[in-house]
Amino acid sequence: MSDQPRTSTARTDLERQAWPALSDAALDVLRAHGVERHAEAGEVIWEVGQPGYPFIHLFDADLDIVDRGRDDAVVVTITAGNFVGELGMLMGQQTFFAGVMRSTGRILVVEQDELRRLVATVPEVSDAIVSAYAARRKLLIEWADGALTIIGDDNDRTCLGLREYASRNRIPFRFVDRADPDAMAAIGQSRDLPAQGTVAIARDGAVLHDPDRLTLARALGYELLPEIDELFDLVVVGAGPGGLAASVYGASEGLKTLTIDDTAIGGQAGTSSRIENYLGFPTGVSGSELAYLGEIQAIKFGARVAVPYRASGLARRDGQFEITLEAGPRINARAVVIASGARYRKLPLGNLGDYEGNGVYYAATELEARYAGGTNAVIVGGGNSAGQAAMFLSRHAEHTFIVVRREGLAATMSDYLSTRIARDPRITLVTHSEVTELRGGGGLKALTLTDRRTGEATDIETRALFVMIGAAPNAQWAGDLVRTDDKGFVLTGAAAGAADSPFATSVPGIFAIGDVRSGSVKRVASAVGEGSVVVSSVHAWLSDDPPAKQKAR
Repeated sequence: MSDQPRTSTARTDLERQAWPALSDAALDVLRAHGVERHAEAGEVIWEVGQPGYPFIHLFDADLDIVDRGRDDAVVVTITAGNFVGELGMLMGQQTFFAGVMRSTGRILVVEQDELRRLVATVPEVSDAIVSAYAARRKLLIEWADGALTIIGDDNDRTCLGLREYASRNRIPFRFVDRADPDAMAAIGQSRDLPAQGTVAIARDGAVLHDPDRLTLARALGYELLPEIDELFDLVVVGAGPGGLAASVYGASEGLKTLTIDDTAIGGQAGTSSRIENYLGFPTGVSGSELAYLGEIQAIKFGARVAVPYRASGLARRDGQFEITLEAGPRINARAVVIASGARYRKLPLGNLGDYEGNGVYYAATELEARYAGGTNAVIVGGGNSAGQAAMFLSRHAEHTFIVVRREGLAATMSDYLSTRIARDPRITLVTHSEVTELRGGGGLKALTLTDRRTGEATDIETRALFVMIGAAPNAQWAGDLVRTDDKGFVLTGAAAGAADSPFATSVPGIFAIGDVRSGSVKRVASAVGEGSVVVSSVHAWLSDDPPAKQKAR
């Protein structure tokens, strides 16, 4: 927490985005769909953990955002003339903090469901509120305020996994390293903590010992699963670029849309530190930022996003589809888009698991880059993700090595990246080689590279190995329902016997896009394109009497 009291007075560019003045047109619309009333100082407008709370515009009163988990500390005071709310309101998330009137005055109250409808349909309301709420989430992340504290050892894999989950899903949190005695003593004054392991303190002060991601999500009210008997027009499995695009276009076309993902929004692209060849971002954009913007667009149009839930089965029942989750209810859909992407393969080393999260990483964001400081960074892989990681990590590591089994990068990496790598003295390309041994106690300390042609071995001291090899399809959860190629990628279009759509699978009503689709181009832009185009095929399937549905009966 900052020592200085925070208010909705704008001082930085981000704060100006977070606290805009509503236009007269927007305020008139909100007044027409809300209720003006008198509020008393000390009145609790909403409490921590509520499934939703109303939109509040403050005419001549102030309101405090209060952290119940920190002895009712005031996170920020929203002053008269501003409106209340945060991105979680549009997402249906439970509240991080409480809202308590600081002074007496008039307020305008618009119920949450009505606000979400206005955001989806009235540009004057949407333009002001969506951008403000997105900026406020960024402020909470900057302030490390979000009613979540993660405590643990910096190199502990459970601790790193929770921080990755929170960071990639834009959940505001603060991290306390057990090696910091002052911070640990301060927390220990107000609650008892386990002596070892990773601890998460949720918004209501609950202490979770070594929780998994789903347990943490539930404690924060982030799992956002629908009622078990709810029927969706479209369920998108996978929240990478393709899945998010399908969600945006599906929801904007009026389809009741749900998107689920087992890890975080963004997929593999979400782990990229910088994407420079995506249209509209001439200076580049991080994968996580691109995914975040896509998620906001989907939510703006009314889509629901539920993370982290892993799909484990897909079946056709009574003319509908049923998606089974590993931990949660079954989801019912009239149409399904498989956008579950691909995942990096693991190195075939017996002790790999000993170092995952403690020297071996599968992403190269700011969080993982910290472990490359003061050591060599070794990247295994020759695709664009590996190239982007090399350019990013070379600014942190003593030296960066890219290891590939081929003779070079030309066949697998974009020219602009391979050219930069060749010219960067901080990066060395090691060809025709593979990692054959990992060594170190209490974390990775060194590895051995072996030349596949000569058998010559080279040792490299490193505490940071980044594995970005190959693309194993993530389609096993669909079982035998849809046809796949010999590598496990989902067949679509003519290859699946479906002539009506290039994205239709062998089962009418189920579509596949992005990296999981056989023959797809493994690029962010192509996945986004497929996600936007597939919605027209979904609409055709959902129409009254499409030819494909006749065949399925």
